Amino acid sequence: MVRIEPWRRFPAVILPILAVAVVYYASARLGLQHRVVVEGAIVTPLWPPTGVAVACLLWLGIRVWPGIALGTYLAIQQITAFDAPGLGIVAGNTLAPLCAYLLLRRVGFRIELDRLRDGLALVFLGGLVPMLISASAGTGTLLLTGDLPAADFWPTWWAWWAGDAMGVLIVTPVLLVLPTLRWPADAYRVAEAVVLLAAAVGVTLMVTQSTLSLLFLVFPLLIWAAVRFQLAGSAPCALIISVVAISAAIAREGPFAGRTLFEIMVNLQALNGAAALTGLLLSALVTEQNNVRLKIEQVCEDLAELVDQLSRGRPDR
Repeated sequence: MVRIEPWRRFPAVILPILAVAVVYYASARLGLQHRVVVEGAIVTPLWPPTGVAVACLLWLGIRVWPGIALGTYLAIQQITAFDAPGLGIVAGNTLAPLCAYLLLRRVGFRIELDRLRDGLALVFLGGLVPMLISASAGTGTLLLTGDLPAADFWPTWWAWWAGDAMGVLIVTPVLLVLPTLRWPADAYRVAEAVVLLAAAVGVTLMVTQSTLSLLFLVFPLLIWAAVRFQLAGSAPCALIISVVAISAAIAREGPFAGRTLFEIMVNLQALNGAAALTGLLLSALVTEQNNVRLKIEQVCEDLAELVDQLSRGRPDR
C-alpha cells in the first residue's frame, strides 16, 4: 500500500481553494462596478460571485468552500475595512452556495442541464431558496450593528436577495456550459450564432436606450437562442441582456429614466429574472426533447436491423 505524505497532498487540497477564492474575488470586482446604494447599504443588481460559487461547488465538490469564504472576505475589504460584523456576511455568503449545492445534489441535479427538472432545480433549489440565507444574514448583520435602520430592512433585503439569486440564474448556466462549447462544423450554424449574438447586443442596446417600453423585444431572441442552440445560446444571450440592462439602469437611461431607485430595481430584476427563466427552462426543455427523439430514433434503427435479420432467416440476436 502506497502512503502519500500529508505535505504532498497539501498542494492538491489548497490550490483549488485558492483558485476559487481568486475567481470569486475577480467576479466580485466586476459586480461592484455596477453597485448601487439602497437605503444606505451597497448592493448589486447582479452579484456574479454567487453564480461562480455554485458552479465551483458543482465542479469541485464541497471541499472548496473555504475559497468562497476567503473570496467574500477579500470582496468586503474592497468595499470597507473588515470588522467583526463582517463575519456574518461571510457566513451568509458561504452558507447560501453550500445550501444550494447540497439541495441540488439531493435531487440528482446534472450539470449538463439536459432535463427540464434540472432547470427547475437550478432556479428554485440553486437560486431562489438558498439565497434567502445570504440576504437574511447580510441585512440582519447590518441591522444589528445599527448600519441599517429598521424601516429600511425589507427594501435592502429584497435587493440583496434578488442580486444573489440573479447571480445564480444568469452566471451559473454560462459557467456550466463553457466546458461543453464546441465550434460548429456547419458554416451556416456559425453564421447563425454570430448573427444571434450581434442581434442580442444590438436589440438590447436599442430597447434600453429608447424611452418607449420595448424591453419585451429581447424575448424572441432568447427563444431563438434556446430553440436553435439550447443552453449554449440562451445562457450567453441572457448574460448580455442582463449586463446591458444593468448599465442602462445604473445610468438611468431609456425606460429607467425619471424613476425612483426602487422602481428601477423592480423593473430591472423583473427583466433579468424573466430573461433567465425563459432561456434556462426553454433550453432545458428543448434539450430533453431532442434527447428523447434521438433515443427513439436509435430504438427504431435497432428494430429495423432486427427485422432485417429475421427476414433473411438469420435470427442471431
